[in-house]
Amino acid sequence: MRHFTLGALFAAVLAVPAMAADYTIIAPANPGGGWDQTARTMQDVLQKEGISKSVQVQNVPGAGGTIGLAQFAEQHKGDPNALIIGGYVMVGAVLTNNSPVSLADVTPIARLTGEYEAIVVPAASPHQTMADLIAALKADPGAVSWAGGSAGGTDHIAVGLIAQAAGVDPTKINYIAYSGGGEALAAILGNQVTAGVSSLGEFQSQIEAGTMRLLAVSAPERIEGVDAPTLKEAGLDVDLQNWRMVAAAPGITDEQKAAITADIEKMAKSAGWQEQLASKGWSDTWLAGADFDAQLAEDTAATEQVLKSIGLVK
Repeated sequence: MRHFTLGALFAAVLAVPAMAADYTIIAPANPGGGWDQTARTMQDVLQKEGISKSVQVQNVPGAGGTIGLAQFAEQHKGDPNALIIGGYVMVGAVLTNNSPVSLADVTPIARLTGEYEAIVVPAASPHQTMADLIAALKADPGAVSWAGGSAGGTDHIAVGLIAQAAGVDPTKINYIAYSGGGEALAAILGNQVTAGVSSLGEFQSQIEAGTMRLLAVSAPERIEGVDAPTLKEAGLDVDLQNWRMVAAAPGITDEQKAAITADIEKMAKSAGWQEQLASKGWSDTWLAGADFDAQLAEDTAATEQVLKSIGLVK
């Protein structure tokens, strides 16, 4: 019979790898949009890279993510297995919806991705260029309808900034807010609106299929592999990037936050995640810790100023 010393038994136990945490990721929007895509990409990579054994995604749409955010903060307090996707859109939505819950009420973990906005029209649209669309906007702002994400989000801000840069009163724009990318997509493809605004990746397959025409992107310079001018090239001084982040529940310990951050960083540095970024056209904007906390505070203050300047908040 084989005998083990107490020290050998402890060594054997320590040699067994700890079971990876199971996660539930809240995507605070309907399926099909950027937050949903981010959550499901995380789900796929966390599991395939062996970082987490089981990852579930739940969609809680409404009010630019603020409904999901409020539910998350209330129902998952102290839960180290719960995560939520957020970003620039949510920062604006908190302000425009006067949400009692903000990103300050959860535990920000890291900024993950960035993506520029795309301005598209249906393939059958008479507007062939951004100049055509702006001419129509100047002639009658209310007659040009724009489909995009939630009120006060990145898409809404982009349209307001475009109007402002074109010399049009941004409070006169006819912006139609949808709670998920799939709904906005259907409105554009169904010729129910004049134009659409969203992150480039959400329109990419339709642009390639020829069912949408890409007029411009909100990048500071042309994007490699994308056949479209920037808004600046079109004579509009607008440069805007939509970023996405992941946060943990409020009330977790410093040790739990550190463990979650380590898992998310491992995911973000993995080959699987980098492949997904490349295929979706997402920029790697990884930022965590105190640097991300400072950047989030700065972005929140800047977003409030933009929303005031285009008349979306007082």
